[in-house]
Amino acid sequence: MRSSGTWARLARVLPILWAIPAAAQSQQQARELEEIVVLGRYLYTDQVNALRTPTPIIDVPQSLSIITADQIRMQGFTNLGDIVNYTPGVNTSQGEGHRDAVVFRGVRSTADFFIDGVRDDVQYYRPLYNLEQVEILRGPNSLFFGRGGTGGILNRVTKKGMIGDNFTGYKASADSFGEYDIEFDGNYSMNANSAFRINAFYENLSNHRDFYDGDRFGINPTARFEIGTATTLDLSWEYIDHERFIDRGIPTGSDGRPIEDFRDIVFGDPDLNLTGLQAHLFRATLQHEFSENLKGNFSAFLGDYDKLYQNFYASSYKQSLTPNEVTLDGYVDTTQRENGILSGNLIGEFSTGGLDHTLVVGGEYIDTTSDQDRFNAFWDTTSDDNEIFPINRPLSLRGGAGINVAGGSTVNSFSADLNDDTQVAIEVLSAYIQDEIRISDNLDLVIGARLDSFDITVLNVPANDLRSRKDEEISPRLGLVFKPQEQISLYGSYSGSFLPRSGEQFANINGNNNRLDPNTFANLEAGVKWDLSPGLSLTAAVFEIEQSSPQVADDDPSTLDIIDSTIDGFELQFSGLLTDRWFISSGYSHLDGEQVNRSGPTGLRPRELPENMLSLWNSFQINDRLGLGLGLSYQDESFINNGNSAILPSHTRFDAAVFYDVSNSLRVQLNVENLSDELYFPNSHSTHQATVGAPLNARLTISSRF
Repeated sequence: MRSSGTWARLARVLPILWAIPAAAQSQQQARELEEIVVLGRYLYTDQVNALRTPTPIIDVPQSLSIITADQIRMQGFTNLGDIVNYTPGVNTSQGEGHRDAVVFRGVRSTADFFIDGVRDDVQYYRPLYNLEQVEILRGPNSLFFGRGGTGGILNRVTKKGMIGDNFTGYKASADSFGEYDIEFDGNYSMNANSAFRINAFYENLSNHRDFYDGDRFGINPTARFEIGTATTLDLSWEYIDHERFIDRGIPTGSDGRPIEDFRDIVFGDPDLNLTGLQAHLFRATLQHEFSENLKGNFSAFLGDYDKLYQNFYASSYKQSLTPNEVTLDGYVDTTQRENGILSGNLIGEFSTGGLDHTLVVGGEYIDTTSDQDRFNAFWDTTSDDNEIFPINRPLSLRGGAGINVAGGSTVNSFSADLNDDTQVAIEVLSAYIQDEIRISDNLDLVIGARLDSFDITVLNVPANDLRSRKDEEISPRLGLVFKPQEQISLYGSYSGSFLPRSGEQFANINGNNNRLDPNTFANLEAGVKWDLSPGLSLTAAVFEIEQSSPQVADDDPSTLDIIDSTIDGFELQFSGLLTDRWFISSGYSHLDGEQVNRSGPTGLRPRELPENMLSLWNSFQINDRLGLGLGLSYQDESFINNGNSAILPSHTRFDAAVFYDVSNSLRVQLNVENLSDELYFPNSHSTHQATVGAPLNARLTISSRF
């Protein structure tokens, strides 16, 4: 346990946080600008974002970041991983080359993703073409999100129809690797009470790695209807079709670091390393204002996903013994999933006994069916899923056939060795309540709890073995916000979350897992938020996350051991307009932790937990038409595996942009990534799968809106 160290750090940091506003308050000058662009200052309930109340960020007792569509465009982000690289407290994991995977404060997740506040838990790469903003909330908090959210959540807010406005926008880009994409965004008011909007994109994929290619397509028509003066209905259908090459990276050597000499070698099959996804996402949101002090929203979501991924990857490499040989493993996996989600909230404002309340009462129902199977690779020469190949560029493997290290022909079958075939049914019922209580003009109390009933049934098809488990968990939330001045808040908070033993993707209640309680997570956090001026803010937070994991006792299978481990850290954000021509976005995080087992602290650091991460982006408007951007992101070295034998080296990447407004409706922009052409390894999945970062590259974009 590391609690004493955390709170000693907290005792040192809190006086500093308190002193920041007082020390600089005398230097603050009121500024009135003709036009102030406020980037992501508020989260609005009537847009069904991650939070359910129209609370200014300064009043939220939790660390969070909001990245707007303008910032996404300005920095040239093309995927969620780009956004994560410039966000404190979070970093990316490789995701086996076929999915978004984010490490929230040291907790890896592939399922803590939401779209318009609704769970979106299938493993895939999520596009940015139809987004208004991205919200990254850090720390366990199941009150609004339910199971998961163990280290945080990422919520994508989509574009909606805009009544009373008509415009057409497009964007076209191409980069120095040969990748290109086009986007369309059109909004059309049908009458005074309705609007239709359509977003679409196509992307032809390419990068610096051999054989990498693919296509992505998405279309998202939406409609908004004002039904009277108090009711709004939003309807949305999205179709996504993705196919791409899977690249699992390169092995690590005797020193535990990725082998730089292998940076141009792809350890996979040019024909069979691929993933494909087709998804239909239907969303409907009804919002009604019953009175000035009471409103409600109701949403319905249906997601139908069909996914395939198959790949070979380096599973073993021994540099000191056989430096020219690599062992490959592989599998093919399919998932067919349907998510049906109904949720509703009532939000009321009232006063009792001299106290002002903002009360949220809500419920959620989730019905999920998921059929998933996996076949291991099966080589005719080894009758196993592993085969050894000589290391060449390219490897002697194509279409599942190749020449092994002994010089013999070997052929793989992806239908001979069934690893698992499961059919999953999940039903979740949730109810939650939260009250934001204004005790005085300077002090707010946030208190709430959520009850989740998580019922899962898993059929192991080959064994005809039916297992089930039902968990009922209460997740609390408590926060205190003190505002010595209107633009400054000091807060402390406690929140909890849980993750059932079936895991993020619901398949694992085999063995003893079907009788183990969920893992639970608790977050203690304290911080300061300060709006220095309109559109410019400073936030800082110190936190501790504790995980409790029940395990079957080694010496008595009828009893359980409770294993607790802790991650703690510090985060700092500074973002907004320094002047009317200079925008800055910066973040820093310091993370610490230690693995704990039945015997206690191990002295080992959790994997994917860089001690220090730093990001900085500056955007300068040189004149009315010309602008420049310059940024950097730094990530300390971290361990690839829990055994701490494989290391992901530290790296610093510099990025730049130049944009020129040809007219009021036409912009030309050039983004350059990795200005110093550094060889770096941004993330990994396991010991011999380290991602090779892209070298110096450029992306030219033309965008217009009229």
